[in-house]
Amino acid sequence: MRAAGYLAYLIPNAFRFDGLLIGIIVEGFSVTTPPLAIANPFAGIDHGVALWFHAHLTPTFVSVLRGITEFGSSEWIAIALSIAVLLFVFKRWWPSLVMMVVAVPGGMLLNEWVKILVHRHRPFVDGWFVDWSGYSFASGHTIGATLLYGQLALFIIPMIKNRRGRVLVYSAATFVIVLVGFSRIALGAHYFTDVLGGMFLGASWLTLCLLVSRPLRRAVVPPVIADVLPDATPALVPVPAQAEVAAGPASESLI
Repeated sequence: MRAAGYLAYLIPNAFRFDGLLIGIIVEGFSVTTPPLAIANPFAGIDHGVALWFHAHLTPTFVSVLRGITEFGSSEWIAIALSIAVLLFVFKRWWPSLVMMVVAVPGGMLLNEWVKILVHRHRPFVDGWFVDWSGYSFASGHTIGATLLYGQLALFIIPMIKNRRGRVLVYSAATFVIVLVGFSRIALGAHYFTDVLGGMFLGASWLTLCLLVSRPLRRAVVPPVIADVLPDATPALVPVPAQAEVAAGPASESLI
């Protein structure tokens, strides 16, 4: 006995939604769930932006964009992550090491699961500069940049006492993340909402990791932060007591 049923596949086409709905396929005794596709209310903007950049790309512009997008590539993130891990091991910053390893690779693995679940296709798969594959939502380069540079900013900011310096670090990390996301949109590798989704997922994952790691940070203060904290037990300096003024003729003359 073989039966197959899909739940409301005509609805996305009727309302021009960019995606499929959840369905259930029953084959014999096995039950499988097709990929989840979410209705995209910004499908018009997504396609419009992708088509505009696709029509205005030049070889020079593509070369610049390819250089920018490498700052979010898995190869570059692996190199930067390896350097950070070696530094943390050398400095014995164990809580920071655990945080880095869980936040960056863990968030990127989560994004791969989201890609398979959402199952959205890329804007363009054919062209003289197109060489990518896989699904589109959410942008892997963008979430990788958000996780890496966002986590590095979280490590560096507590070490800076100057408010202007902290703002500069935060702004620099944000600028690199936005630049990587822009390059993915301009190259036609992702839609606008793919990049926004990558930023949102990356920031959400970092926030979750930060909240979960609070008990660990309370038990063992990370050396990155401990190095810049003031000494909790300042040295006590003895202050000599003032000698009492002896009563005498001089003191009586002042009355």
